[in-house]
Amino acid sequence: MNCIIIDDEEMARAIIEQFTLQNENLSLDAQFSDAIQAIKYLNQNHVDLIFLDIHMPTFSGFDLIQTLKNPPNIILTTSDRNFAIEAFEYDCIKDYLVKPVTKDRFDKAVNKALNAATATPSVTNNSDHKQEGKQESENDLYVNIDRRLIKIDIPSIYLIEAKGDYILIKTFGKNYTVHSTLKKIEDKLPKDTFLKIHRSFIINVKKIIDIEDNSVLIEKDVIPVSRSNRPELMKRLNLL
Repeated sequence: MNCIIIDDEEMARAIIEQFTLQNENLSLDAQFSDAIQAIKYLNQNHVDLIFLDIHMPTFSGFDLIQTLKNPPNIILTTSDRNFAIEAFEYDCIKDYLVKPVTKDRFDKAVNKALNAATATPSVTNNSDHKQEGKQESENDLYVNIDRRLIKIDIPSIYLIEAKGDYILIKTFGKNYTVHSTLKKIEDKLPKDTFLKIHRSFIINVKKIIDIEDNSVLIEKDVIPVSRSNRPELMKRLNLL
């Protein structure tokens, strides 16, 4: 099995690297100290097994798993015992190694992953992921403002912000304040273009200018990205 290591601790990577080199069933292709760089690699390369740390700066191991559409087999490596129950809610996670990892325990985990890979054929699901809400085919959205129905060109919308009982719809030409909820307008927008990244914000993903830490820049607006929505945002991006 070809594998990669993702861990922000240099010593931890070195130990796992040594164990992989000593295991005849493994071929180490790459190792990463940064989860974002690992995601870029995984988007372009096939991997059979990932040795993955849970606690990493800005992006946890669980966050990384959620960005992958079809995650390979994963063995978690962590100094924290508290996530074992949560870990095995993921079908892709085959074992949970607590640091410091021993060679015997490492080999046992690899055997579990190897048995899972050989016992269950890899099946590609050709069906699309469940569509969220009905697919919008038209570009026009009509909103009720002062008893008038105002037409808004959907592709021109770059940001929608919740403000109490109202929402603020920002377009490149004009802003609109509408008596509505974020949930209601979310159901009317194309799912492949718009994404709720925070409980108070929906953005047009195609209009993102920059992403830094836990915020995105669209036009002149800096929008926070919640931890729970960050994996889906990263999945939407065409990373190089």
